[in-house]
Amino acid sequence: MSEHDSQNEGLRLQKALAQAGVASRRASEELIAAGRVEVNGHIVTEQGTRVDPERDTIRVDGARIPPPRRHLYLALNKPRGVVSTMDDPEGRPSLDQYVPRHQRLFHVGRLDTDTEGLIILTNDGDLANTLMHPSHEVPKTYLAEVEGLLDNKAIRRLEKGVTLEDGHIRADKVKLVTRAESRSLVQLTLHSGRNRIVRRMFDAIGHPVRQLSRLSIGPVRLGQLPVGETRELTREELGALLDIIGR
Repeated sequence: MSEHDSQNEGLRLQKALAQAGVASRRASEELIAAGRVEVNGHIVTEQGTRVDPERDTIRVDGARIPPPRRHLYLALNKPRGVVSTMDDPEGRPSLDQYVPRHQRLFHVGRLDTDTEGLIILTNDGDLANTLMHPSHEVPKTYLAEVEGLLDNKAIRRLEKGVTLEDGHIRADKVKLVTRAESRSLVQLTLHSGRNRIVRRMFDAIGHPVRQLSRLSIGPVRLGQLPVGETRELTREELGALLDIIGR
């Protein structure tokens, strides 16, 4: 627990777990008794241990349990034709139509206007800025439909890397989904946030992108979220993001 806590401060651990939606209070007591709960890196088996969910790092089976939410964390499946800003001076469709009224949200992971897929929206400015900092190298996965038959040599070029005008870049992972004479479908993971990086990589190997969608940012996955819809991040997703930024 935090140093300032005493036996009369904070919440009982089983109550904190229940409030976080991990399990009922009785089931949480069983998790504690089984040695499956950690507080600040130490396994806690004593019932009634008091914690401060805002300050203490709590894990169940190694998975981070985030503190009570004071901020909004949304996943959006951005449609094609929508610019990745909260408003657009040119009057083009923008992200503001997908967020609650009167909410100032930051976007995590900019997408080209012609690209659809996952963007994280939040009013937690610290998390947004930290996640996008190059030092964290958060992996992002895309699904690209490209022109022509993508052969094994082209896939190896993506894996080994290509040199663009702003430096060398290589994919972390490339997975061929389907290929034919006129078009190929490929899943590509990389951690770079450079502008239009996926399109430029495929241009460099002679297979321009026809359609592009982002499937995931770190632990947050698009899943079955329909285009133009939002959902709140799950407890597991938010806990994993907090681990990435070390908060």
